[in-house]
Amino acid sequence: MPADGKPTLKTIALMSGLAVPTVSRALNDAPDIGKKTKELVRKIADEIGYVPNRAGVRLRTGRTNVISLVMSTQHDNHTAHLISSVASGLVGTRFHLNVTPYSPQDDLLKPIRYIVETGSADAIILNQIEPEDVRIAYLMERKFPFATHGRSNWADSHPYYDFDNGAFGQFAIDLLASRGRKSILAVAPPQRQSYGVHLVNGLQGAADANNQTLNVLDNVSSDDPPGPVIEQVTAYLRAHPETDAIVAASTTSAMASVGALESLGMTVGQEIDVLSKEATPFLQLFRANILSMSESVGEAGDFLAKAAIQAIREPDLPPMQFLEVPEAP
Repeated sequence: MPADGKPTLKTIALMSGLAVPTVSRALNDAPDIGKKTKELVRKIADEIGYVPNRAGVRLRTGRTNVISLVMSTQHDNHTAHLISSVASGLVGTRFHLNVTPYSPQDDLLKPIRYIVETGSADAIILNQIEPEDVRIAYLMERKFPFATHGRSNWADSHPYYDFDNGAFGQFAIDLLASRGRKSILAVAPPQRQSYGVHLVNGLQGAADANNQTLNVLDNVSSDDPPGPVIEQVTAYLRAHPETDAIVAASTTSAMASVGALESLGMTVGQEIDVLSKEATPFLQLFRANILSMSESVGEAGDFLAKAAIQAIREPDLPPMQFLEVPEAP
C-alpha cells in the first residue's frame, strides 16, 4: 500500500500476479483482455476499495469515464425509472453516471454546451426529444457522442431508444372501438415533443378509420401534476357528457382522469373506459377496470447506456437504435 493508504493499480497487480498495464487495461474493459482476467481484476478492485484517479485517467486517455444523463427538473413520469436503468446499464463498465439537471425555462442548450465545452463527460444521454431538437443538432455538428430516449427528425443518424407511441395510439383506439366506445378524450404528452406528436397522430388516424370522435385536451398534458388534469378533465366531461373513453399517456394522468370521472358519479369500465400506458404494473391495483399497456423504461435505460458507450468507443459503427413496439391488446 502507498503511504497514504489508498490502493493503486500496482496494489491490484501485486495481489493478482498481473502486470500493471494488464490491470489498467482490464479495468478499462479493453477488448484484448479476457473475461476471466477482467472479473478477477474488478473483484480485487472492489474488495480493496480501489478508486481510479479521475484527473490521471483524463490526462492519460483524454476521457472522463463519465456519461451524463441530462434531464429537466420538471420530471416526467419515467424519470426515476430512466435514471436507475441507465445506472444499471453501466454496472460492470468503467463508466460512471452523472445526472445533469436543467430548468425547462432555461436555454435547452445551456447544459449541453457546458458538458461539451468543458469536456466534463464522454457522452450525453437526453430525453424529452423534440422533432428538430437544437440539442441534437448541436451534438451532431460537433460529433460529440450521445444517445436519446425518443426520436428526432434525424433519428436515422443517431442512437436512440423509443417506444412506438403511434402504434400505442392505434392499438388504444382499436381496443376502445371493440368495446363500443365512440367519443374519446385524450390526455396527451406535450405536443412540442416528438412522442406527443407520434401519439396524437396514431390516435387520430385510428379514430378516423373507426368513425370515432377524438378530442385532445389542449390546456394540460400527461406530464402535468394531477390537480390541473383533474380540473380540466372534469370540466370537459361536464361539457361533453357523451364522452365514453379517456386515453391517458401516463400513470399520473390516468389516475387524475379517474378522480375526475368519479367526482361526477361515473365508474371506470361502465359509463366510461380509461386506457393508459405504464412503466410499472400499478394501475389495475388502483382500479381493476383500467385498461393498460406496458412500456419498458427499464430496457430503455440499459440500451441507452450501451448505445452511448458504443458511440464513445466505436463512433464509425452504425448507431444503436431500437423501437419498442407495444403488443396489441
